[in-house]
Amino acid sequence: MSFPRKRESRACLINPGFPIKLGMTTEMNKAVQIFLAIIIVTVFIFLCWQISGLWLEKEVDYKVGKACINSNCFAIEFAENDFQIRKGLMFRESLADDNGMLFVFDKEAIYPFWMKNTKIPLDIIWINKNKKIIFISENTQPCKNINCPQVNPQKDAKYVLEINSGLCQKFNIKIGNEVKIYD
Repeated sequence: MSFPRKRESRACLINPGFPIKLGMTTEMNKAVQIFLAIIIVTVFIFLCWQISGLWLEKEVDYKVGKACINSNCFAIEFAENDFQIRKGLMFRESLADDNGMLFVFDKEAIYPFWMKNTKIPLDIIWINKNKKIIFISENTQPCKNINCPQVNPQKDAKYVLEINSGLCQKFNIKIGNEVKIYD
């Protein structure tokens, strides 16, 4: 008994085991493979760049203002757009005791924070739309790992203020304190 001979297809193998029947010539097949390899390498480089956070190292212009809690005032930089919020205090070597960064969000919601690429320990203060402190994470340490834990207040906030570690204790900053924000 004889079986019919299997017809050879004009499939191109871009990925072994995944024939694509495009009716291409060998030259076209090679060109497609080179093009796909370039796309894959480009995507890989972009993802590595995103994961590394190096794109965040460029200088950013922040609007400045002042935030006061009790009788203590801090010169603050406002992080208001997506890029500023993502960068925050990353890569800063130091922060003056009377300085900080205020993250301003469009709406009140739960905003977890992490310390990836942050080089200084911070006190992180979550503030609601009524400008009352609702949660504090004191002495939050920099993260030196790829996977960094998040600090999640589990409460809705409109603002988050980052100041040097130890200042909440030094200035007796507590949940329920009012925060005055000046542009």
